[in-house]
Amino acid sequence: MESTLLETLVHALSAMSRWEVVAALLGIGYVILAARESQWCWPLAFVSTFIYTVLFWEGQLPMQALLNIYYMGMAVYGYFLWRHHGNSEDDLPISRYSLIQQLIFLVTGTVLTYIVGLYLTNSANSQSPYLDAGVTVFSVLNTWLMAQKILQNWLYWIVIDGAAIVLYAQTGYYATIVMFSLYLVLALIGYLNWQKLYRQQSF
Repeated sequence: MESTLLETLVHALSAMSRWEVVAALLGIGYVILAARESQWCWPLAFVSTFIYTVLFWEGQLPMQALLNIYYMGMAVYGYFLWRHHGNSEDDLPISRYSLIQQLIFLVTGTVLTYIVGLYLTNSANSQSPYLDAGVTVFSVLNTWLMAQKILQNWLYWIVIDGAAIVLYAQTGYYATIVMFSLYLVLALIGYLNWQKLYRQQSF
């Protein structure tokens, strides 16, 4: 039993692409620098997502490749935004979505996931069509919620990151699983921090 587990672990580690490891390390570096509000987090994010774009395209995860192209654009935008306005006061308050708004968000994401997943299934371009589509669609939608400082975005990230871990486990991106496991923990911490700040705004 122990021998089999060890052999599986060794096989998984040997199967990892060096580029995937580099991309994952850069992604972790991005999170650490972003937490410290350093504008240099964005160049790391750009290089990491560029590598992932190539890896996911070659690995038949086209929606993940497109998602990382989107993240590349956000990295450029974030860098210039932080560079020119890093010292400005951020007056955008944290807000909450109502139950109706959350239902609209979830229904919209589910419908788009079904449409994209159906396309990927019929075109045979993805190893895990619906999971690939769901992670991509909800990541794009939730990025907008995060930019608007909607409190629940962190809860959605927990679910999205968990789904991403399953997707990457199915497709063999083991270093990426480590990175998204860290993201999952940070999403929980982010939610607790924002919830505390949201309550302080009420006084």
